[in-house]
Amino acid sequence: MVLKIALFNHKGGVSKTTTTFNLGWMLASKGKRVILVDTDPQCNLTGMALGEETEDDEARIENIYNTTSNIKTGLAPAFESQPRAIEAVDCIPVQGRDGLFLLPGHVGFAEYEVTLGIAQELSGSIQALKNLPGSITDLLDKTATKFNADYILIDMSPSLGSINQNLLMTSDFFLVPTTADFFSVMAIDSLAKVLPRWCAWAKTASSLQILKDAAYPFPNVKLHFLGIIVQNYRIIRGKETAAFQTWIQKVEQTVSDKLVPILRQNNMMLPATLYTEQGINGSFSLTKISNFNSLIALSQEHRTPVYDLTPEQLEQTGIVLENNQKKQEEFRKTFSDLADKIIALTSTSTYAVSA
Repeated sequence: MVLKIALFNHKGGVSKTTTTFNLGWMLASKGKRVILVDTDPQCNLTGMALGEETEDDEARIENIYNTTSNIKTGLAPAFESQPRAIEAVDCIPVQGRDGLFLLPGHVGFAEYEVTLGIAQELSGSIQALKNLPGSITDLLDKTATKFNADYILIDMSPSLGSINQNLLMTSDFFLVPTTADFFSVMAIDSLAKVLPRWCAWAKTASSLQILKDAAYPFPNVKLHFLGIIVQNYRIIRGKETAAFQTWIQKVEQTVSDKLVPILRQNNMMLPATLYTEQGINGSFSLTKISNFNSLIALSQEHRTPVYDLTPEQLEQTGIVLENNQKKQEEFRKTFSDLADKIIALTSTSTYAVSA
């Protein structure tokens, strides 16, 4: 059974895309089959996975969009009333990592936002639009089956629109990437208000007979919170600066005091013992990832995680190379530990207990 993990925060600039790519690569390196799904109309994950720096890259991407499916064309049968059923997307293997695939994004995916929003009002118009709320789940499930995927990682846009509401509430688990600043504290406080409303909507949708009987049935709600990831802070002499440490503590405190109690009330938390077994404390911080600095540009250029860049790709020598290689090993351990925690929290036995 494939497990869908959404990476969601309606605050932008929290490195959702970078985290999705690096985490997906690490999960695949541990023997999991992973599909990266780009649902952000900005298509940054698609660009990172496929490249877009050279004329050859541009021609390759154009050819992919002309010959294979993407998130928008995959959903077109439902949203554009085409006389055919939704079919699995022909995902693109990610170069350099066996078992890792990309379901490309599309700038025009945002065109479906309004129609889906109307369908999700669950009003008298639902008869005409009954197939839309369950269509995204149908597409992802069929694609996962085709590629025998263990995980689907969903890179979501920074918005509170109907598409994100659907994607999140039809996922199995979610992560909240954050940064150490005032606006992330505000965003977590906002999520504590938004998520209960979304959960109530999804439970109503899943109980409606008309959506159960749709061509693409709306699934039961089974979303659970994995935790937060704090990133993009600076390290000086081996530790966070005082300013960043203060904001990290405020972010974690807001998660603990405001977000988690609301999620627990809405049955969106795993059993407490499962977090404890993975060394996850009351802040529910899975890991902290410092600023990638110059490594991120090289990672994007070579379509390779920061921790797998070779000395040739780094194009550095001497002490600069040594320092970056040490940094790479830190990132490798960070993402390896993060992947291990996620595998443990989402394992079949764990999921059976919590579902």
